[in-house]
Amino acid sequence: MAIINQATKELQVKIVYYGPAKCGKTTNLEQVHANVQVANAENKGKMVSLATSSDRTLFFDFFPLEAMAIKGFKTKFQLYTVPGQVIYNTTRQLVLRGVDGIVFVADSQYDKMAENVESFQNLIDNLKTQKLKLEDIPYVLQYNKRDMPNVAPVEYMEYLLNNRDVQVPSFTSTASKCEGVFETLNMITRILLHKFINDGGRRS
Repeated sequence: MAIINQATKELQVKIVYYGPAKCGKTTNLEQVHANVQVANAENKGKMVSLATSSDRTLFFDFFPLEAMAIKGFKTKFQLYTVPGQVIYNTTRQLVLRGVDGIVFVADSQYDKMAENVESFQNLIDNLKTQKLKLEDIPYVLQYNKRDMPNVAPVEYMEYLLNNRDVQVPSFTSTASKCEGVFETLNMITRILLHKFINDGGRRS
C-alpha cells in the first residue's frame, strides 16, 4: 500500500515491472531513469542493481517534475523490476511485497507467447501468496519489442493477456527506443494517484 511519511511530507508509491525473462523490464527502467524529468538531481535516486549469476533486479525512486501534490504531500515513485527467470521466484515474491501498482511487460514475439502467459499466471500466483488478488491491484499491460520482425498482432496479445471481465489499459512499445515507455508509466501513475485520492493510504 502507499505509505504516507508525515515527517518528510512524502507519499511513497511502489510500482513493480513484471514479466518473462528478457522482455524489456530492465530496459524500461533504464529509459525512465535516463530520461525522467525531475526538478533537480537530488529528486532522482541512483539506479541500484541486485545481480544474480544470470539475472538482475533493478530499482530506483524519483519525484517527477509535474507530479500532483496530494494534500501537501510530494509523491515519490519507487520503480522495481523482478528477475525474469523462474528459478528466482522467491525474489519475485519479495519484490512484490507492498506493491501498489504493476506494469506487466510482455514480449511481442510469437515464440514468446507461452512465456508471457506463464509469467502472467506466475504473477497471479505470487500475489496470492501475499493474500492479494490481481483485480485489486492497479496494473497496465505493455506489449514490448514491436520492432521485431515476428511480432504477434496486438489483438492476439489482448486475447491472451487482457481477456478478463475488466480490461486494463495496454500499450505497444519499443523500450530500446524509449517508445511507449513513458505512456505506460504515466498511465499507471495516474491510476495510482486517482486510487489514492479516493481510497487513502497507509501512514508510516
